[in-house]
Amino acid sequence: MCGIIGFVGNKKAAPILLNGLERLEYRGYDSAGIAVIKNGEFEIEKTVERISALKEATQNGEAVKGEIGIGHTRWATHGVPSEKNAHPHLGFKGRFAIVHNGIIENYFELKSELEAEGIAFASETDTEVIAHLLEKYYSGDVFGAISKTVSLLKGSYALGILCSEQPETLYAARNFSPLIIGLGEQENFIASDVTALVSHTKNVLYTKDGEIAVITKNKVDLFSLKGEKISREPTFISWNVDAAEKGGFDHFMMKEIKEQPDVIVKTFEPRIKNKEVFFEGLKLSDEKLKSINRIIITGCGSAYHTGVVAKYVFEELLKIPVEVDLASEFRYRNPVIDKNTLVMVISQSGETADTLAALKEAKSRGAYILGIVNVVGSSIAKEADDVIYTWAGPEIAVATTKAYSAQLIVLYLFGIYAAEKRKSASANLLNILLDEIRSLPPKIESVFKMEDTIKSLAKRHFKMGSVFFIGRNIDYGTAMEGSLKLKEISYINSEAYAAGELKHGTISLIEKGKIVIALSAFEPLRDKMMSNIKEVKARGAFVIATDIKGNSETHKEADEVLYIPKTHPLLLASVEIVPLQLFAYYVALYNKCDIDKPRNLAKSVTVE
Repeated sequence: MCGIIGFVGNKKAAPILLNGLERLEYRGYDSAGIAVIKNGEFEIEKTVERISALKEATQNGEAVKGEIGIGHTRWATHGVPSEKNAHPHLGFKGRFAIVHNGIIENYFELKSELEAEGIAFASETDTEVIAHLLEKYYSGDVFGAISKTVSLLKGSYALGILCSEQPETLYAARNFSPLIIGLGEQENFIASDVTALVSHTKNVLYTKDGEIAVITKNKVDLFSLKGEKISREPTFISWNVDAAEKGGFDHFMMKEIKEQPDVIVKTFEPRIKNKEVFFEGLKLSDEKLKSINRIIITGCGSAYHTGVVAKYVFEELLKIPVEVDLASEFRYRNPVIDKNTLVMVISQSGETADTLAALKEAKSRGAYILGIVNVVGSSIAKEADDVIYTWAGPEIAVATTKAYSAQLIVLYLFGIYAAEKRKSASANLLNILLDEIRSLPPKIESVFKMEDTIKSLAKRHFKMGSVFFIGRNIDYGTAMEGSLKLKEISYINSEAYAAGELKHGTISLIEKGKIVIALSAFEPLRDKMMSNIKEVKARGAFVIATDIKGNSETHKEADEVLYIPKTHPLLLASVEIVPLQLFAYYVALYNKCDIDKPRNLAKSVTVE
């Protein structure tokens, strides 16, 4: 959530800050602002509109002088979206300007103490507390003021800090929120996401919790809170800026839907060698893998849904119990975990706050942690015992598509890998699955040929008041993701149910004209699904079904059928989700929704 950008160099800062904020728009925000130092004074511009409004007000940043600055896109947590609550915030003496991602959990206590000292607050935010504390503890030593201030904070923060009395130095600090330093030639940057930096540099430093960075145009120094210098090698970002552009598509979401076949190839191709799965750098030993007697998969949103699918795949291949738990719930229960438990932690960004907390909870109880993330050097990648990267590249649209697909492929591959090591599935089945994984990209390409049909279907039904998705087994996991896609970007009330649960209450909501999307492609349970379709049709529902091409029986029961190529039942989710992604996209398009940046949502949820 939120976005941070900072710059120090020999160029005008404002245009660079605004460009960086535009590249961070996908993270979600409701206000934005920049602060630039010129001649020892701050110039601050804020808006509660889009970055385009900020650019217009500043002539694309050219009207704002100064070669050092910070910028921010805010997603409201403390205080309504407004200019007074927008970042950057100033300290009470006007010497410090800061931007902040995260939540300060003890801000009320700190605010009360500051108010008792006569310090007046201009906003409702928790962030303003930090700016005032910096002023309070500053006596000529910026680093000392930062160190003292952050030592008082409880919660999460990534901070970009400027002091008007140090007009050539940018400061940064982090704890439980992502913060990256970009290394350039006579210019350096900070950002919450590498997407904001790749047009300027591909060399970055990933900061760690409890670190403070002191940054000038020629130098970057990292320190601990105690002032101990830290040495770290930079990381090279392999993808280029073109990957973060729309490439002729109207929306990033459609671009990323269409990128799924290529992403799937990039995810599996380097990892299948001589009919075996190989994970470079995986530390999990064969002995440890054989000792695992239980798997827990945890994540949030779409990452959780990949876990629901993986549960069915793993239990089929590994013959051990698998639990799937929402990370936001996992962290607050008392999970029964021991050294023989494998906890798989899934997050696109690698910074999801609830998922990171679940990781730490599981690790403290002795579990072996395997992270599945997209971002190299992210917090989950560093905290886990092991990590498998999805290699999906940058995903800009808030509603995930290609990252979801890449996560599924990694989970399939791990299931096959673990089954081979444990000898829990036949070599013939594992070889069939590897061949089937290779066939997924052309099958998804064939689904794209249905786009006009799906678009027409969306045009006829985009005004639906609410919709139910139903499915069984892997179809149920896919139904959950299809439902989430629709509600995320079209704001239509959409719910997913295991089809067998209809008669246990939900069927009372089925009435004439109610749309039910019935996922029926899981062949072992198709007959059961036909019965469920008949149940809702008997009560007046309009049924849109999915099924395997060539099965004409479904068309006899459903009003509309979206046919997909025949796919192995264990891998079905990878193909069946695509028509649902396209349907959600076009429903949102016809409802004139902001597809890439849906209201109230953020790409990377780094607060609880």
